Amino acid sequence: RRTEIVQTVENVTYEDMILEEDVVITISHLGFVKRISLNEYRTQNRGGKGITGAVTKDEDFVEHLFIANTHDYILIFTDRGKCYWLKVYAIPTGSRISKGRPIINLIDIESGEKIKAVLPVKEFDENHYIVMATEKGLIKKTNLSAFSHPRKSGIIALNIREDDQLIEAKLSDGDRKVLFVTAQGKAIHFHESQVRPMGRNATGVKAIRLRHGDKVIAMVVANGEMDLLTISEFGYGKRTSISEFRQQTRGGSGIIAMKITEKTGQLVSALGVYDNQDIVIITVNGIINRQNTINISRYGRST
Repeated sequence: RRTEIVQTVENVTYEDMILEEDVVITISHLGFVKRISLNEYRTQNRGGKGITGAVTKDEDFVEHLFIANTHDYILIFTDRGKCYWLKVYAIPTGSRISKGRPIINLIDIESGEKIKAVLPVKEFDENHYIVMATEKGLIKKTNLSAFSHPRKSGIIALNIREDDQLIEAKLSDGDRKVLFVTAQGKAIHFHESQVRPMGRNATGVKAIRLRHGDKVIAMVVANGEMDLLTISEFGYGKRTSISEFRQQTRGGSGIIAMKITEKTGQLVSALGVYDNQDIVIITVNGIINRQNTINISRYGRST
């Protein structure tokens, strides 16, 4: 007989039994999440019409789509500065045409908390950081390794003041340029090295000095030759090369990103974009508009 009988017994966990494979994760604007096998997205020839990637309700659309390994984590950040973990394999498998499950059913999120950012993380190393922005103009940078111990009830990622809220969280390698954009059309551009790493319970430091009634609406962690896309409440928008925003010292008042008038209304959104990207704009009445960035004109900062 070739069978060998040994006395050694090893502990086998549930995770050890999960196949390690790359999957597609989609999260909709209304918070429905699912994972789909990469095999469902077959390679097609150029010029084809594609296949259905997700079916959503009329007022919903896919907001986040990324590839992650089944053993990876997803970090979920809320407006109250808390961070929750979700293993990719814990996300229910769906088909391309299924809606998915509400993400709030998969994490112990507190009542009234709103999800503001979702980050896939493969490894909690010492060489990456999570950069966070608040509505009142604070910025905080924390080493990714500080998020390596999951808790079911979540942890404090940022100590939020009563009148403030987290608006964005981004992953960085520590050598990026950061832009803060405000509702009144101001922006400040500075290097990430001006923000020292802090512990999870810290409040952060001032990124931009706000005028009375102003608030931060977006943080962009620049990557390469990006444009800054700014959109106002009455539907006006433009692209401006990030190179037009001179780098400043953190904590200043910033410079004009877009001229605000009664016709345009205040800024409501800003993001970093490249040519030939599709963006989706949704109004407060649920009207959805999808367009390619190449069709949005480039203008200078103060137009």
